[in-house]
Amino acid sequence: MIPWEKIDTARIPGTTDELRLMRRGKEFSIKLGTNELMNSRLSGSEAALATLAAKRIEKVAAPKVLIGGLGMGFTLRAALAVLGAKARITVSELVPEVVAWAKGPMAEIHGDSLSDPRVRIEEVDVAAVIDRHPAGFDAILLDVDNGPEGLTRKANDALYGPAGLRAAHDALRPHGVLAVWSSGPHPNFTKRLRSAGFDASEVAVRATGRGGGSRHVIWIATRS
Repeated sequence: MIPWEKIDTARIPGTTDELRLMRRGKEFSIKLGTNELMNSRLSGSEAALATLAAKRIEKVAAPKVLIGGLGMGFTLRAALAVLGAKARITVSELVPEVVAWAKGPMAEIHGDSLSDPRVRIEEVDVAAVIDRHPAGFDAILLDVDNGPEGLTRKANDALYGPAGLRAAHDALRPHGVLAVWSSGPHPNFTKRLRSAGFDASEVAVRATGRGGGSRHVIWIATRS
């Protein structure tokens, strides 16, 4: 078996923790400690984050979409595939090295998604983008950390707390959609979304997208 090779590391802003970019043949993995945050072979649930949200805004002629977290670009590429030519997508990525990896060692995986004229990359905390754009988006897709419970950065908890969800609600246009990815269930999160003014539902999605792999969770919350 081909051994894993460490390609690069990246300090997570505001922490002392490091992400590690690993490669084994054509397979890539991003890890934090012993936790694998993402793997290039497992893209199904991240892609579903985009497709499920896009279905809710399919009648919007020129949708404006915010993606929190570039990662390996699965959500971005799925969004580009299903949204029209008039869509405008902002991708907020806190760790600059993740963007550099997308343009460097993982360029083949990302393809031409970063150069698509519909896409704008901002190397900033997605919470700051949300705060700057009241009623600015038709959809906000959050794949930040491991879900509603922060793993990579404790400050991410605030994004999914009551104040953060109210800010996301305010950043959406009427009937806009907040879609949230999680590595697993979070029993109180649906209730928290509804308390912030959303009509919310929970969808279980397999990591591979083909009926196998770990069972991940996506919340689809519509501004009511």
